Amino acid sequence: MRIAIDTDRCIGAGQCALTAPGVFTQDDDGFSALLPGREDGAGDPLAREAARACPVQAIAVTDDQ
Repeated sequence: MRIAIDTDRCIGAGQCALTAPGVFTQDDDGFSALLPGREDGAGDPLAREAARACPVQAIAVTDDQ
């Protein structure tokens, strides 16, 4: 799995960090950020749910092939 955040779309709602706190955090300005080393979701099953919870769909989760 690979996670990408479209920082131009992010509005800082924080739903990702609330849903999957082991993968997402918020930066100093309140916008979504991945925790260091969590670009692959770290096996957290809530990473996909966090992407779905984003109100502006700023998070993309793709499968590595």
